[in-house]
Amino acid sequence: MSKSPLVQTIPDKCRMCYTCVRECPAKAIRITNGQAEVVNDRCIGCGNCVKVCTRGAKKPVGSLEVVTDLLASGKKIAAIIAPSFPAEFSEVSPERFAGTIRAMGFDYVCEVAFGADLVAHAYKKLLIDNPEKKYIGVTCPAVVSYVEKYLPDLVPRLAPIASPMVAEAKVVKMLYGDDTQIVFIGPCLAKKGEAEDDTGIDVAASITFAELRTLISIKNLDPEKVSESDFNPPTPGLGALFPINRGMLQAADLREDLVSGEIVTADGRNNFVEALKEFESGDLEARLLEVLCCQGCIMGPGMTSKTPLFSRRAKVSKYARSILDKINFNNWNIAMERCSSLNLDRTFTSSDTRLQAPSEVEISRIMERMGKFTIEDELNCGACGYETCRNHAIAIFKGLAESEMCLPFAIDQLKNTVEELALTSDELAGTRVALKHAEKMSGMGQLAAGIAHEVNNPLGVVLMYAHTLLEEHAGDDNEELQEDLKTITVHADRCKKIVAGLLDFARQNKVTRVSVNVSEMVEKVISVISRPEGITLDFSSEDFEPYADFDEDQIVQVLTNLATNAFHAMGESGVLSVVCGGDADKVTIKVSDTGKGIPRANIKKIFEPFFTTKGRGEGTGLGLAVTYGIIKMHRGQITVDSNADPDKGATGTTFTVTLPRRGPEN
Repeated sequence: MSKSPLVQTIPDKCRMCYTCVRECPAKAIRITNGQAEVVNDRCIGCGNCVKVCTRGAKKPVGSLEVVTDLLASGKKIAAIIAPSFPAEFSEVSPERFAGTIRAMGFDYVCEVAFGADLVAHAYKKLLIDNPEKKYIGVTCPAVVSYVEKYLPDLVPRLAPIASPMVAEAKVVKMLYGDDTQIVFIGPCLAKKGEAEDDTGIDVAASITFAELRTLISIKNLDPEKVSESDFNPPTPGLGALFPINRGMLQAADLREDLVSGEIVTADGRNNFVEALKEFESGDLEARLLEVLCCQGCIMGPGMTSKTPLFSRRAKVSKYARSILDKINFNNWNIAMERCSSLNLDRTFTSSDTRLQAPSEVEISRIMERMGKFTIEDELNCGACGYETCRNHAIAIFKGLAESEMCLPFAIDQLKNTVEELALTSDELAGTRVALKHAEKMSGMGQLAAGIAHEVNNPLGVVLMYAHTLLEEHAGDDNEELQEDLKTITVHADRCKKIVAGLLDFARQNKVTRVSVNVSEMVEKVISVISRPEGITLDFSSEDFEPYADFDEDQIVQVLTNLATNAFHAMGESGVLSVVCGGDADKVTIKVSDTGKGIPRANIKKIFEPFFTTKGRGEGTGLGLAVTYGIIKMHRGQITVDSNADPDKGATGTTFTVTLPRRGPEN
């Protein structure tokens, strides 16, 4: 219908609400990267997207520049006014309204309602002359465009009659000269496309009532202060009812008989589509199907009035009554007779814009991408702008929609993203703690190394002389001296062990990886560790590949430290359980005891150097710190799970060591 766009999208204002998609009967809205764009080739000019977009992201293409140029050209210009004007300009009288139009520079101000009278009579004659044929009314240009683009098989059924706008334009040119430039003013966006279309009549421009109000403001006119003026003849009759549903039928003296069903009317974005489809399928057997895209032209997208539907109907009806009260039917009949020679024939052309429909396999594939595998998954919530999930999938196939438009799908995706972010956050938090701990350990290691090296030499001298003195006085009778010397040697030896532990903790050992049978190594280590007689060993190995690459000596030290701590926690009796396992990427060693457990407050401290719960002189507090360092050098993990509260179940502690099966290449 229209070569030029009728509606533009303002991307910055679009907020992906998909209301325009829902309200577009032609599904002429394409969603690309979250932006709703009107596809001009598919648009029928109904303007529903303009009416429902509260953010103003859909803007009708204006024609004011053309009109202002015409008014400045000095040519004869006629304004032909749609019969819905009483519903828009109810604040002024019809005479003031006509005077305002004339004050803007229009030479003639005529009512399209008279053209509607001519069209109404043409419909009646068409039905009388063709009793066997069925027709679709063409008074609504958006409906005509819909049929041409989406139901091309129905094009031959379109009544071959011009619209009231075209009929009135022909009347004006006949009465006031063929050189008269004509501007249509009404409530409809689709009229812009009809004016542009090749109808055989030169309608120079079409503007909406909203644009007319802008023009009045530009001209700085006050409708209350302009001189009153009558419309130019011819005066209309019942054609004034055309903007109301069934108005054309009353003007043509036709009746929608519910018994015969020969004439059927429908209006609104859903009803007109359903009526046309039923008419095409043959389910609707009507001689005349009169359909309007809006709920009457009084609800067109070019209106600015905020009054509700029936109030607008009442205003149009009131104006029609005032016309009938004043009309001179003799003059009206003369005008109708004079204009009866006008050619109101019109032809229509199919411009099929239907897109290829997907197969069932393709629909299922698209649905599965949105997490819809069964009928129960198809919520048909309509949040995407399509009535069903299936329709949404078809639109995706046609390139008009995106998967992300599905709200439940988007929520699931968002939920997964949040969970992934939470997991990443936890990993980062763990890494941050590990880095802080590593930094702390590094600082303490440097301090420990310095102290150990400084103390080691004088301590060696003390040990040497203490043992020498103890040997020299071994046979003396001075028992008190011998006890003192023994005390010195015992504590000096203890100091030596502490210094050795400090050096082990401080030194930056390299990991020398070799292939080790984990199960055999673990079983051998725990079997040779000295333990109290009351403690039982329980070793088991899962069914897994036992070979892994790591530093055997260092892992033996880890196992020794863990087992020694377990023995101390259990005392004289208990069970030490060791379980080996793993998968393709890692091996795990779990060391569990039935001891008294670690209090919750101490869990975070156990890997810190010099922290110990053992009695005075029983431990250095370096075993787990060294263990932690070895595991980290192997790029592994060590975790602890412990219960120290008998009320919560059996007490005990489990250390889980997780080591990568293979070391890094570098």
